[in-house]
Amino acid sequence: MPPWELAVTPTVVISTALATHDFQDVHHDRDAAVRRGGKDIFLNILTTTGLVQRFVTDWAGPEAVLRGIEIRLGAPCYPYDTLTFTGSARGGEVAVTGRTAGGEHASGIVRVAS
Repeated sequence: MPPWELAVTPTVVISTALATHDFQDVHHDRDAAVRRGGKDIFLNILTTTGLVQRFVTDWAGPEAVLRGIEIRLGAPCYPYDTLTFTGSARGGEVAVTGRTAGGEHASGIVRVAS
C-alpha cells in the first residue's frame, strides 16, 4: 500500500475533536494540555480511527466495506506533526501503522470486505 502523509495543524486537531463531540480540553486548549503533562493539544482517538479508516478506504476503493477496526494508541500526535500511515494487506485484513517523528501513534488491524 502506498503511504499517506497528513500535515497535522492546530485546526485539524481542534476541528476534528469538536466534530466528534469530544470537548475534553486537552484537544482544544493548549494551556490545559500542558498543565496535564502534554506538550500541546493532541488528536483524539475518534479522529485517529477516522484517519485509519480513510487510509484504508482510499486504498481499497469505494466498493470496500470495513467490517472492523481495532487500533491501539501510542505516542500523541501534536499540531505540526506529520502523521504518516503505512499498511500491508493480507487476505481480508490490513495491518496499519500511523507514525510521527515522536514514534508510533497508532497501530492495528482493519478488516475489509469488497
